[in-house]
Amino acid sequence: MAARKPTFNQQILIDPTPLPDSIPKVKEVGASSAPLLSAAFFIGARCKDYNDDYMQCKTENPGRGEFECLKEGRRVTRCARSVIDDINKSCLEQFRAHWTCLENNNHQLWQCRPDEWKLNKCVFDNLKLEKVIPDQPKQSTPVHLRQKQIYAHSPVPAWEKPFVAEKSTSQSSS
Repeated sequence: MAARKPTFNQQILIDPTPLPDSIPKVKEVGASSAPLLSAAFFIGARCKDYNDDYMQCKTENPGRGEFECLKEGRRVTRCARSVIDDINKSCLEQFRAHWTCLENNNHQLWQCRPDEWKLNKCVFDNLKLEKVIPDQPKQSTPVHLRQKQIYAHSPVPAWEKPFVAEKSTSQSSS
């Protein structure tokens, strides 16, 4: 393993050993929890294949997945970073409004639905990424599209409408 002993600094493990050259270098995402939560479904939509590869690697290497799957983990980080960068370039105003609302409301998504709908529309129009909640029953309205948010501090104004992406005829006929 490491040639040098890890040192502890205020209960945080700091290992000064550099990663081997076989592990691709990647910058960290550089976002706090609110922007990551705001972009989570878009990151999931674009980075699904990388996430699946990483989870498969961890499943195939029980107990050693952290070490054996560094390459896959770096790919996930790189993909998530690209999504955040693209959202910042295309929809900065809506993105900032949504994650600021989340930060001010204890990350409770239902408090920020109007800002979320504006962000969803902008991201779909510019990046063609759609918010889809996995395993949502087909017959019910997804929670993020409901006009009435029962736990919200205040009701959603009547003029605010959820964004629903239009399905093309080729997708709906199959």
